[in-house]
Parts: sequence; structure tokens; C-alpha cells
Amino acid sequence: MLVALCQANPVVGDFIYNSDIVLKYYGDAVRNGAELVIFPEMVITGYPPQDLLTENRFIARTEEAAANVINRIGKIPAIFGSVRRENNRIYNSAVVAREGQMIAVYDKVLLPTYDVFDEHRYFTPGESFEPVTVPLKNGELRVGLQICEDLWDGEYECKVTDKMVNNGAEMIINISASPFSEGKRFERMNLIKKKSGSLGVPFVYCNQVGAQDELIFDGHSLVYDSDGRLIGEGAQFKEEVIMIDLDNSVAIDASPYDRERELFDGLILGIRDYFRKTGHAHCVIALSGGIDSALTACLAKEALEGQNVTCITMPSHFSSGNSVDDSVQLAENLGIELLNISIEELMGDYDSVLTSHFDGMARDITEENIQARIRGNIIMAFSNKLGYLVLSTGNKTELALGYCTLYGDMSGGLAAISDLSKTDVYALAEWYNRSRGEEIIPQNILLKEPSAELAEGQVDPFDYNVVSPLVDEIVENKRNSKELVKMGYDPALVERISSLVRRAEFKRRQAAPGLRVTGKAFGMGRRYPIVNYFDND
Repeated sequence: MLVALCQANPVVGDFIYNSDIVLKYYGDAVRNGAELVIFPEMVITGYPPQDLLTENRFIARTEEAAANVINRIGKIPAIFGSVRRENNRIYNSAVVAREGQMIAVYDKVLLPTYDVFDEHRYFTPGESFEPVTVPLKNGELRVGLQICEDLWDGEYECKVTDKMVNNGAEMIINISASPFSEGKRFERMNLIKKKSGSLGVPFVYCNQVGAQDELIFDGHSLVYDSDGRLIGEGAQFKEEVIMIDLDNSVAIDASPYDRERELFDGLILGIRDYFRKTGHAHCVIALSGGIDSALTACLAKEALEGQNVTCITMPSHFSSGNSVDDSVQLAENLGIELLNISIEELMGDYDSVLTSHFDGMARDITEENIQARIRGNIIMAFSNKLGYLVLSTGNKTELALGYCTLYGDMSGGLAAISDLSKTDVYALAEWYNRSRGEEIIPQNILLKEPSAELAEGQVDPFDYNVVSPLVDEIVENKRNSKELVKMGYDPALVERISSLVRRAEFKRRQAAPGLRVTGKAFGMGRRYPIVNYFDND
């Protein structure tokens, strides 16, 4: 049996576009001999639609679009994800369509409510574990049809896959909209391999690709045979149709894994889709001569092409000559536009205006932040006047510690690297140079001591080789103080960093949306109060 897995990239709420790509891929797959065509979870609506699901008109439009798709499905059956309404309840459903009819439907049983998921807010859980019968060219197939979280039943009492196989399922088909995070491919592969091998049934997994706001979906659809052998694999971060002959399959090796490449490619897709789906084409970046803005510029060039990237260097008398030179060299290497706009005169104007009000007070972080805010105003002016979208350049470690300026370097429409630790920023920058076979990011940027250059001789007040992993332990692994000290971290450092993370929540609430690439990112998957006296010791 030739099965087509369609890694589609839907757009939330664009019912015409989503229906068109389903029908296009369906037609392509049928012409190539497919006997069953499979699409991801909620491909008709896009995922996740969040509170759009509370609007009656949204549900009505979903029903209309799903009915239109069903009506145009021919003799070759198709399985696709949608939302259905029954008795004033809505369900996250998988539809089986053939010859203009919905011949079966399955409602998602396990509704996740952790991290970025909030499905119990919207959906009623399904209750059936009965396989659905799918008619084929030569006979029929009893399919255990499930949706995303139904696969991840390890933490639930209800074992969906086991129940389906016990009820006579000859194959499991899981349609998913599973968000990407670093290394998650291995969790999926190990889980599916274990289930298919132990239960003795083939397992087909079709995942969404693309990006929606903060979330990136990596595709990487998978097929395992009844012996737990990998026999089909979709690409990561690429919209495509994967054709798998289940009757004449051979075991294959999984595609090679490169952590930095995976992170880089994921961020490229996230940036590209954010621009495409918000209707933007051109970005503007404040290029400081530092590592964070350098990596952001490289990502932008790869995602949007060089002619759609404008960088601006904005030196003051605190900027080193190397910073401007490094920015110029990077822009030349990337083939992107670089503008040089000095902020020295503007800083003088601010001093003149504020001197009488701050009479007798020493210069401090106030004057330092004014520089960052001048730069923020300039790049936002380019955004307003020319329609460019600002990519802010702060990394996860800085955002965690609050080592960033509201309305300054935090200004932007998308925080491209806000889920990369400082050490990962360096790792990706070095990988980028290696992967291109030349020094795109100048060596001086990679080697110089990190500095915001907002005061004379200023350098960042952190040893990032120590602090960056510590921040990850606090944010991603939720380690408390006692655990961190036991791991070898200095107690005073743990207290200081934990306090900074807690106190910076108000800044993160005002940050641009950031692309999620780790298991715990700032944003929709991490909701902490601003007023927070809890000391996790």
C-alpha cells in the first residue's frame, strides 16, 4: 500500500489557503499512485488557533472549509485534522473522507495542558478507542487513528495506542501539530519505535511543518514497520509529500543529526514564516559589532535573502573603532545593506535637556540606557517609515537576567534569538562559519569580550560560560537553590542569578515574541507573575 504523508504548512484562520493546499497535495499524491493520503492535525484551521476557537464564526468557517474539502475527495481516502462541533461542544478531530463523504471521525482523547498547550480550555476529549475502517483499492484496513498527544501517553493512565491495538487496530496513524524543540526528534522516534515494535503494528506519524507566532513545527514525519524499524522519514523544516510503500519497505537509517544545524534551520523557518504570514518582506537590525546582532544578521540573510536585510550601526563615543569596522566587514561578507548613523549628537541633546533636572546626580545606568533607547527609536523610525520589521537581537541569557533595555535593544517585532543561550549564540556563529567554509562572521566578533559599550571600558558583568548554563538550569530544568549548589554552583552566584531572573519578569512581559527552540522558552509556555516573592530555595 502506497501511503502519502503531507507535511503541510497551514496558516491560522486562512481557510481558503489551507483548503487549497490540502486539495493540491491530495491531487499530487493521487496522481503519484497513493492509496491513502494523510495530513496533519487541525490542518484546516492551522495550529494553534487559541481563543479564535471561542468565536462561533470561526467554528462555522471551519465547518464550511472541512465540508468543502470532504466534498472534493475522490475514491482515494484522505485523513486530515479539523475541528468539529456537536451539541455545543467542540472537538479536535481527525476526519476520514472518501468519495465526497466523511466515512469516519476520531476525536482526540488526550488534551495537553502543559507548556504551550491549553487544549482543555477549548476542547472536549474524545472517548472512543475503536479502530476506524478505511476502504482501500484492495480490501480495507482497520486503523487506530489518533492525534498528537494520544501518542505521548506515558504520563497518563489512559494508554491510547495499547487500547486501539487491543481493539483490533492493524495500523496506527497519528496526525500531529507537534512543536519543535531541540532534540525532540529523538523523543518522537524512540517513542514510536518502542510502540510499533512492542505492539507489532506499523506506525505512521504525520506532523505539521512551518511556524505560527512563537512556535516552530519541524515536520519530520515518520513511518515504522511492525518490527519497530524506521522505513520512512520526512525532512525537517520542509513542506513536502513523503510517499511510503508499506508493502515493499526496507529499513533505513535516520538522517544525520547536527545540533547547531537543527537550531539554525529551525530559526530560519521561524523567521521566514513570521515575515510571510504577517505580510512583511524586509527587516532592519541594529548591528553593534557584537556576537548577538551578528548571528541575527546571518539568520535574517538566510531566511529573507540579502536584499531584504538592512542593518544600522549607531556608534557613540563609547563605541570602539573595532565595533564599526567589524559591522562593516560582516555586512560586506553577507552582502547586506549597512547604514552608519552616529548617535553622538543626539546623546548631547538628551544631556542638555535633562541636565537641569538631574543636577548634582552622577552619571549611571540612566545615561547608558538613553543610548540604547536612542538606537531603538532610530530602528523603529525605519520600521514605521519604510515598513521594515525590526528583529531584536537579545539572547535568552540576557533576557533571563534582565540585562537588556526596555524600549532600547528590546525594541522589535520579532526576537529571533531570544531562546538561544549566550553559549549557543557562540556555538551557532562558529557553526555558521564552518558550514559556509569561510569566515563570514569576523573572528574579532567571536573573540572580543562581550560588551554593551554604553560606558567607558564597559564589559558584561557575567562569566557566560558559568552563568549561561546556570540560567538554563533555573529556567528550563527548574532547579532550586539547593540542587544548584549541590551541582557545584557557588551559593552567592546562585542567589544573585535566581534573584535577577525573578525580578526581570516585567521586562519579559514587554518583549517582542520570540521563537521557541528549547523545551522551556520565555513567552506563551512560561507564565510567571511579575509580583513574585517566592524564593525557590
